[in-house]
Amino acid sequence: MTDAAIAQGGESRSAAGGRNPWLIAVVVSIATFMLVLDTSIANVALRNIAGSLAAGMDESTWIITTYLVANSIIIPISGWLADVIGRKRYYMICVATFTGASLLCGLAPNLEMLILFRILQGLGGGGMAPSEQSILADTFPPEKRSQAFALYGIAVIVAPTVGPTIGGWLTDHFSWHWIFFINVPFGILSLALVQWLVTEPKLLERERQERLKGGLKVDWIGFILVALALGCLEVFLDEGQRNDWFASSFIITFAVISAVSFMILIPWELARRDPIVDMRLLFTRQFGTSFLVMMAVGAVLFSTTQIMPQLQQTAFDYTATLSGLSMMPGGIAMLMLMPISGMASGFVQPKYLIMMGMSLVAVGLWHLTSLAPDASFNFFAFARIFLMIGLPFLFIPISTAAYLGLPASKTNQASALINVARNIGGSIGVSLTNAVIAQNAQMHQSNLVANTVQSSSAYQQTLRQVGEYFTAQGSPAIQAKAQAVGWVAQLIGRQATLLAYVDVFRYSAIVTALLVPLALLLRSPKSGQPTK
Repeated sequence: MTDAAIAQGGESRSAAGGRNPWLIAVVVSIATFMLVLDTSIANVALRNIAGSLAAGMDESTWIITTYLVANSIIIPISGWLADVIGRKRYYMICVATFTGASLLCGLAPNLEMLILFRILQGLGGGGMAPSEQSILADTFPPEKRSQAFALYGIAVIVAPTVGPTIGGWLTDHFSWHWIFFINVPFGILSLALVQWLVTEPKLLERERQERLKGGLKVDWIGFILVALALGCLEVFLDEGQRNDWFASSFIITFAVISAVSFMILIPWELARRDPIVDMRLLFTRQFGTSFLVMMAVGAVLFSTTQIMPQLQQTAFDYTATLSGLSMMPGGIAMLMLMPISGMASGFVQPKYLIMMGMSLVAVGLWHLTSLAPDASFNFFAFARIFLMIGLPFLFIPISTAAYLGLPASKTNQASALINVARNIGGSIGVSLTNAVIAQNAQMHQSNLVANTVQSSSAYQQTLRQVGEYFTAQGSPAIQAKAQAVGWVAQLIGRQATLLAYVDVFRYSAIVTALLVPLALLLRSPKSGQPTK
């Protein structure tokens, strides 16, 4: 048999039909690239969107938060929806919804309408990645899945690295509307190719009809609990820093709702015969470990993708386009290493590749602790390469290991949960890094100010030199002195911020290194061996 996940009697679950399965991998990667690109592209244009729609920055952040909330709600139930609606049909509905919502976002006349369309976009986008990974897992046999996920991984990991560049360029040269309009042709192309080339296996259709024979039984309580648990968690993580965390009753409310919902959700879903989210998978050794490691990968990937442009634009006065360009070499490095990782996964156990990948990421993060106030563009470009070369040896082995030994009927649910892991990890990583930056910047600034005493000869010499510069620029002596004091204060603020980012890189490197042994929990079962 050449297809993965063979059912009883040797019937195939492949979405390729009689076509080359690699063609299917390329087709589903198109929508993936569009989706992941959009996740990072909007961050760059947030300030422009706020200005254009006469909204404050705090209000405009809901453009990101509402999308992530909608995304986090739909992803975990995508496996169930694909089983009930039909995988191909559900996938096309998601692509069409995301594409249509992207067009509406670009045409939105005000912030309220843009937020509404972003919610719709998040609901459509949330179901795409789980469906795509399920298609790949069923279309390729276990020994070829790693190469298939390598191709797919190019879209998943490279898109966030080029997103800031494309977003910055479109915003600087056209307008923010085009960060949404760019999705439309990709979406139309994806729909056309999926309809033409991707098939719905007869076995999956029979399983769907059998499931619906006694009537559709919807786990409404499970759905509500999932929505509350993950939706409120996303709001808590995304808005916590801006609202001073537990000093805010707003944040406390969402944290409590999320925690209580999780405590009810787990036993409720474990007791269901047909749960909307198969929580049992998380308690298996193989899949549960893959879930945890994928959370770590998501935390590193999304947090560094966000804070690097943030660092460059606040502490080094980079434009959006320039900060995006500094991340491009890392994307190119991953593009080159993806096929190598895919081939290596064919003869090296996933747990050893994951340990190597984690170690490389830890070294890359530690290298960033050498960041200096006069760091050049080349430093950022090479630092990004050092950081990114380990990720292909994480994403592909984890994706491969997660499906090893799983029953064929569980691929939809497994795909949904592994995407939940990446998104939750990413949200936690971004939230924690922003919190550390804000708190440590204040701490470092206090320390620097405490050591900047009036009697210091170095301080007085600096004030004199800076004052002479402003005097040479035409400022009166009294004003030049005040400008010099302001310049020193600004310099202290920038140094404090820089030190806070260095702290983040140091903490991240240590945590990543400590997670390396976690991969040893992974098993390497033979193809078809059931999960235990």
